Amino acid sequence: MDSSVVCTESFRVDGCIKSANKKSKISRDVESDIESLYRAVPQLAKTFRIIDKIGEGTFSSVYLGEARMRDGSRDVFALKHLIPTSHPTRIAAELQCLTVVGGRENVMGVEYCFRKEDHVVIVMPYMEHQAIIDIISSLSFEEVRLYIYHLLKALRHIHQFGIIHRDIKPNNFLYNRKAKTFALVDFGLAQGTADTQLELLKDLMGIRKAPRPVFSERNLNNCTLAPSITKLANTSELVNTGKPTDLSNGRSASARRGPATARTPKPQQTVHQPLTCTCFHTDRVCNVCLARKQQVAPRAGTPGFRAPEVLTKCPHQGTAIDVWSAGVILLSLLSGRYPFFKASDDLIALAQIMTIRGSRETVRAAKAFGKAVLCSRQLPRLDLRELCETLRGQRPSPDDEVTPVRHSLGAKSLEETPRPAQERGKAGAGETPSPLPKSQAETPGEKASSGVDCTGTGDERGWDGVPDEAYDLLDRLLDLNPTSRITAAQALQHPLFKDLEKST
Repeated sequence: MDSSVVCTESFRVDGCIKSANKKSKISRDVESDIESLYRAVPQLAKTFRIIDKIGEGTFSSVYLGEARMRDGSRDVFALKHLIPTSHPTRIAAELQCLTVVGGRENVMGVEYCFRKEDHVVIVMPYMEHQAIIDIISSLSFEEVRLYIYHLLKALRHIHQFGIIHRDIKPNNFLYNRKAKTFALVDFGLAQGTADTQLELLKDLMGIRKAPRPVFSERNLNNCTLAPSITKLANTSELVNTGKPTDLSNGRSASARRGPATARTPKPQQTVHQPLTCTCFHTDRVCNVCLARKQQVAPRAGTPGFRAPEVLTKCPHQGTAIDVWSAGVILLSLLSGRYPFFKASDDLIALAQIMTIRGSRETVRAAKAFGKAVLCSRQLPRLDLRELCETLRGQRPSPDDEVTPVRHSLGAKSLEETPRPAQERGKAGAGETPSPLPKSQAETPGEKASSGVDCTGTGDERGWDGVPDEAYDLLDRLLDLNPTSRITAAQALQHPLFKDLEKST
């Protein structure tokens, strides 16, 4: 514990809750969660007065806590309570990420850590921030440019250490609009690259584990394999035993059965040719597809931000998946629509990507990283500028019968994105529905009343003069092929950030 924090002041649980209620009303459920946290990690009460619960995810909950510093001042912190079922190595790896790369280059650092049995609380500086969904309709282009620039700086920093964040999204890249500060948070799903500098990420990936033997997890003596298994596998003792092996108990099968006897050779089995899928171009899934062995590959991340190589279960995933997620964020900010992609499963998510990047391009990219993708019909690649300007209402819709999608739909997803006229009337799985007809659309007055600008003041925020460089960078971030996708370091050298890189 840092010496600047006074640790002698103890807060009783009930007193803390009452004091917190004076400043902000919290629900009974939050009160109960705070009380449970104090009971689980009693030492927290000696230092922190937990004020509120400010976030909750699948693997953790985040609380706002206040501590009295040695100089008499009080400071606020974010307390992240990891669920007790989290693997110890995963928790240790997250802490190592925060301590090694945190505290600089727009990456959140760590101040303290508390542990009581299987409960772990990570204490980080609290950063006041605004949710993108709340401010996307009022952002200027310059704010968007700065946001993406600082996100790429954070990615360049962690990628230099061989860290793949794997869950890049606006909720994990905090933005204080007033102070113009940024912070990348939540390394709970982070993995390491093959050359990562973090030892715990190597352990998490299994890089440092002994290689598996060819036959089973055990050797012939029924013992755990030693790290020198690679050397042993080349000896005649292990390979050329001359007897069939019973791997269940480590003894040779002939020793267990006694003397060998002559046996009638079994007839050679007929080799069946693989069956052909019969469900392509249909609205069902055939038995051949259902019987296929499940592919295992990392697929962490939030739906809507997963890269094509994640959606297609490519086993080799690198830092490029973070760059793709940054591209999706930029697409949302340029189009004024968040979240941009919203799908119930990975196949629909891939189909939505095809509607933007093109089916032929998606098939070609998938083939480049060893995956076969089939599409029942051709989807053209869209022009990114035309797409974003149409969604912002700065460009008329391709079809007069369709109401232009205005900036007011900033919180909507791709599920309501208008399609070209020739595409409509062919609804199918993963396709985007037709937009509302004019009779069901909002009037300009209704849009203005919801706090969204529809009076042309968007020009004052720079949206009438977005440079071509912005869409060129977007195109490179959303490269379907991870091997040719621009890196975070390369993106920072893009002409869009020329003046920013010089100033730093």
